[in-house]
Amino acid sequence: MAKKNTAMMEQYQKIKDQYPDAFLFYRIGDFYELFNEDAVKGAQLLELTLTARNHKAENPIPMCGVPHKAAQGYIDTLVDQGYKVAICEQVEDPKLAHKLAQGMVKREVIQLVTPGTQTDNNSETAKDNNYLASVVYSATLDQYGFSYIELSTGELKVTLLDSADAVLNEVINLSSKEIVVDDSISTNLIDNFKKLGILISPQNSVDEENGSEIITNIDNELLRLSLNVLLSYVAETQKRSLSHIQPARQYQPNSYLKIDHNSQYNLELLKNIRTGKKSGTLLWVVDDTKTAMGGRKLKQWVERPLIKQKEIEARQSLVETLLDNYYERNELREALIKVYDLERLAGRISFGGGNARDLIQLKSSLDQIPKIKHVLNQLDTPEFQQIYERLDDVHDVYQLIDEAIVEDAPISVKDGGIIKHGYNDQLDKYRDAMQNGKKWLADLEAKERQLTGISNLKIGYNRVFGYFIEVTKGNIAKLDDSRYNRVQTLTNAERFSTPELKAKESLILEAQEKSRSLEYEIFAKIREQIKQQIPRVQKLASGISSIDVLQSFATISEREQFVKPKFNHDKLLKLINARHPVVEQVMGSQKYVPNDVLMDAKTKILLITGPNMSGKSTYMRQLALIVILAQMGCFVPAESAVMPIFDQIFTRIGAADDLISGKSTFMVEMKEANQAIQNATENSLILFDELGRGTSTYDGVALAQAIIEYIHDKVHAKTMFSTHYHELTGLSDELKQLKNVHVGASEKDGHLVFLHKVLDGAADKSYGINVAQLAGLPTDLLARAQSVLDHFENNDEETGKNANLAITPESVSVETEAAEEQQLELFKVETQPAEKSNLSKKETKVMNEIEKTDLMSLNPMEVMNLVYQWKQKLNEK
Repeated sequence: MAKKNTAMMEQYQKIKDQYPDAFLFYRIGDFYELFNEDAVKGAQLLELTLTARNHKAENPIPMCGVPHKAAQGYIDTLVDQGYKVAICEQVEDPKLAHKLAQGMVKREVIQLVTPGTQTDNNSETAKDNNYLASVVYSATLDQYGFSYIELSTGELKVTLLDSADAVLNEVINLSSKEIVVDDSISTNLIDNFKKLGILISPQNSVDEENGSEIITNIDNELLRLSLNVLLSYVAETQKRSLSHIQPARQYQPNSYLKIDHNSQYNLELLKNIRTGKKSGTLLWVVDDTKTAMGGRKLKQWVERPLIKQKEIEARQSLVETLLDNYYERNELREALIKVYDLERLAGRISFGGGNARDLIQLKSSLDQIPKIKHVLNQLDTPEFQQIYERLDDVHDVYQLIDEAIVEDAPISVKDGGIIKHGYNDQLDKYRDAMQNGKKWLADLEAKERQLTGISNLKIGYNRVFGYFIEVTKGNIAKLDDSRYNRVQTLTNAERFSTPELKAKESLILEAQEKSRSLEYEIFAKIREQIKQQIPRVQKLASGISSIDVLQSFATISEREQFVKPKFNHDKLLKLINARHPVVEQVMGSQKYVPNDVLMDAKTKILLITGPNMSGKSTYMRQLALIVILAQMGCFVPAESAVMPIFDQIFTRIGAADDLISGKSTFMVEMKEANQAIQNATENSLILFDELGRGTSTYDGVALAQAIIEYIHDKVHAKTMFSTHYHELTGLSDELKQLKNVHVGASEKDGHLVFLHKVLDGAADKSYGINVAQLAGLPTDLLARAQSVLDHFENNDEETGKNANLAITPESVSVETEAAEEQQLELFKVETQPAEKSNLSKKETKVMNEIEKTDLMSLNPMEVMNLVYQWKQKLNEK
């Protein structure tokens, strides 16, 4: 007969059944314990020792645990790996447990920590947001309601999206780790989320009362449903006050410069492709913010540049004023350094978890606001005067903290020592009693030493026996047994109590207990008062973070010699001596070669040729980053800049597989090309780097030419198109809005020298073998490659094939069979059957091998080897 579970294990299992998909951290004394499967898996993930409960039982229960004081680190480890953690605490005084039928302390889950609701941030992640997203779908409208929240700051936003791809793009751009969905979301979209490593949290029970007061400004029913799903999940998991959540704000992705996640990735706006880190990105270059909240706002501005000229120029004007006022800007920076993370302090205080040190940090931050306002007042411009007038220094909160909280307050809010003397009369009385009690104990100790003649007699305290008189064993005989009651025996001493000491102990301990209890009560009331002012603190935080980003732009612009760009509506793009901000930062300005970008209203496409490694991709990325910087309101790396305002940026740079579907590089190329072609407008920027290289040469040339023609004739977007297909340079004769440019290179003593300078016209050759030489390929291999190349070029000259291969519609005949096979035949070589030709037996054999070989399925090295083998066979005697 199986042994019945203990009352504790029954309680554990009942709670665990409510959270089957989470690790249950079950509080027992000073530890959180994990049992059963949680223990087995948790021990492995957290590198803990796996033990067992009831070792002698037939089926002992696996068990492991962590100290409650160190639990946060373990919780973070699990959550960072995509797991949920349910924190189960004792919710009543253990002394009352005997009143229950089973004598069990009552326990409840007080919080469910998930990847999207994690709010404890360290210094490394202080400038990062952690967004929890929610998505619902309306089949009637064929639209998605998409919302997201940042729990630590209270940011709450919502929007309508028209497709699953748009949802995926938002999710990836936000770097969401968790998405809340209802049953309207398709399994296909959920599978795509999972492929991105995102945790899916179903939420089909919606309480419309959750957050009703913060979504009243949202009228759209689909958006309200998305918010209700999100806020219901937050309320269920957090189980605490969420009063710091800000009113929902609806945003339109079309109100910003659209940069899809592929383009963000290719341009390395936020993450370095090679390392996954911030270093080596555009964000890294422009981030000289002094506050964590400023760093987060800067990241948002990088992700969402503006498209309204008036808004952009308003930011530019503020940056220019700060740039022109060096001393005031430095004062501002010095003040900002002393401002803590107001957004997250507000969140912690609202959660009810803020401690006295959080209040001191809030006070220290508020102390800097008058200084910041003074600097803004000195910047005598209308724009800064408006900011000055909007900044509320929340002085009443500063004054309350200053009057009540001690400067060096401890972390714990329940052990006393956090409220200033003089703030509360009753607390001062308890403290006086405690202070007098300590004096009385010192006097008693001196008195007992005199009465007994024991010079080393001392009065001490511990939690088990309270206050005691300690006497070494050698002096025991000197005590009067009638007055002293033995309470504890030690190896070298005895401990005693007296009626007088016991009476005073009650008064002292009562004062201590009441003092701690009253002090916590006072602190909780102060925290609640501050909590009522959190919206003012959040508004202040938003203003300070914007000022921080603007000063960062000004500082970077001065240090890196950026210039203020000018905008026009004439489709003129004119950048003189422009630089790539990231590459220049890495290489140093002395080594970096600047380049012009010139595209007037009549020039839509720059066709860029030149050898590999010469700088074509850098030139293209450089333009995109300058556009983003300009439309963020920052200055740009150039001698001068005149540019239109773009609405979207599309890129296809570098070889990469699809993150979601695992498609090949060529398929990704075609998908991204299609995305640009279908969605770009005449106000967009398109950057295509060596498009078509993922397929056979002829297919690649055909597709590249067709895409260029389509963009030229129908899309009219400003486009940079780099290619190794030199045949395409002849398109400039056909397409009047296309211009050839090339990245210069020269040969010196047989070696290739990159000039990194963009020049007019097409490149005269590809320098492929020269680049292979730089890569260190064997000399004999390079010599063979040159020999084969010379042979091909000689044949081309004889047949006239070295002429422009740009293909006109008349030169292509598409056969039905080819269409079915999705192959585009550009050339068809007619050969006579072997039996009808005058070829020798040896030549016929080689010809048959050539006919059977699919050269387009081989790499260049394999083709070269085959050509060599065929030549050897033909030369055999």
